Amino acid sequence: MDLEQFKVEIEDGVATVTFDRPPVNAQNRRTREEITWIFDTMSDDPAVRCVILTGSGKVFSAGADIKERSGMSAKSGDYIRHNRITRESFYAIRDCVKPVIGAINGPAIGAGFALMANCDILLVADTAFVQMPEIDVGLAGGAKFLEIFPRSKARLMYFSGRRVPAAELYRLGVVEACLPVDQLLPAAREIAAEIAGKSPTTVARVKHSFNVVEEMPMRDGYRFEQGVSAELSLTDDAREAQRAFVETRAGRNR
Repeated sequence: MDLEQFKVEIEDGVATVTFDRPPVNAQNRRTREEITWIFDTMSDDPAVRCVILTGSGKVFSAGADIKERSGMSAKSGDYIRHNRITRESFYAIRDCVKPVIGAINGPAIGAGFALMANCDILLVADTAFVQMPEIDVGLAGGAKFLEIFPRSKARLMYFSGRRVPAAELYRLGVVEACLPVDQLLPAAREIAAEIAGKSPTTVARVKHSFNVVEEMPMRDGYRFEQGVSAELSLTDDAREAQRAFVETRAGRNR
C-alpha cells in the first residue's frame, strides 16, 4: 500500500510508525485502512521485532474526522462499514504479533485515545492529555478502552468529557513514563531495542498470551499460559536460552 498518512522507518529490528496527517492527525477511513495494513504487515515482517507508534506535530491524534460523517446514511450500510473498519484498525494494533510501544507526543482525544489504549506499553510527553469528548458531539463508543483506568475515573471522564493530563496518567500507573517531548522517542527506542534483543518467537507468544488471558478467569488463564510455556520449551530459541543460562553466557536470539 502507498501510505499517505503514515511514515514507517525500520532500523535495527524496530519499526517507527508516525501518524502524519496535519494539522491534528484526525482519523478518517483512509487512516484506518493504512493503520490496519501497517500493523498486519509488521506482524509478518521478519525484520521487525518491536514497533513504536507516535504522531507528528504537537497532537498525537485529535480523534475521528467528524466531517466524514456528514455524508453517511443509516440506510445504505455506511455506519456498519464505518464501525467495522474503525474497530479493526484499533485491534490491528492490539493483534499485531510484535509489541507496540505508544510514544504519545501530545493530546490523544476520542479515537486518538483508542489508538493509544491498544498499544502494549505507553510513554507520554508531559504536554499530552487524554480525553473522551464523544458525549459532547452526540456520540458514544470507546468506553471499553477506558478499562485501563479505575472504574470511577473512567466514568467521570466519559460522562463529563474532562481531560486527564500526562502527570495524572503517570500517577495512576496508566503510562510507564511522563517525559519532556524531546526525550520521548529516545526513551521509546531504548525500550524497543531491549525487546528487539529477545527471542522473537517467545515475545510473540507472550504477547498473544496477554491478549487471550485478559478475558479469562485466573485459573483458566494460567492454565493457558502453562500450555504456551510448554510449547515454547520445545523451540530452538528456548533450548539455546537455557544452555546459555547454565553456561553463564549471553544467549543468541534468532
